[in-house]
Amino acid sequence: MRVHLYILTVGLGVVLAVHLAMNGKVGSIMANPRVGNAVFWCIGAVAAVLIGVTGWQAGALAPLAKVHPLLLTAGVLGACLVFAIAWLIPQIGAGPVMIALLAGQVLGGLIMSHFGWLGSPEQPITWMKLAGVGVMVAGVVLASFTK
Repeated sequence: MRVHLYILTVGLGVVLAVHLAMNGKVGSIMANPRVGNAVFWCIGAVAAVLIGVTGWQAGALAPLAKVHPLLLTAGVLGACLVFAIAWLIPQIGAGPVMIALLAGQVLGGLIMSHFGWLGSPEQPITWMKLAGVGVMVAGVVLASFTK
């Protein structure tokens, strides 16, 4: 097992939580989460281009012709996802949003792995994994609805 990759992933989860909370705060300050999020996406687009050009080489876009157009909608999904989260955080709080997102990600990941979708290695859903999702959902309820 490559523990360092799991540690990195947990760290990225923390960065994601902070990023999304920052996005929600900007939308709240601006009293318009859509405009605040649009600003974030513009800055992010510039950063993505700068990161991309650092590894640019001749013909880098040639394989794009092999990509199914449906896969390119991931950018739209990402924008909608972040817009929704930026709206949700001021409504219910960063903690409940992140916990519920994590539970959804685990469930989605289990399903994707079970069927081997999008290049994921096939890993069947087991009763133990379902119990883990149940514990996470219970955690969402406990962390979100208890005082």
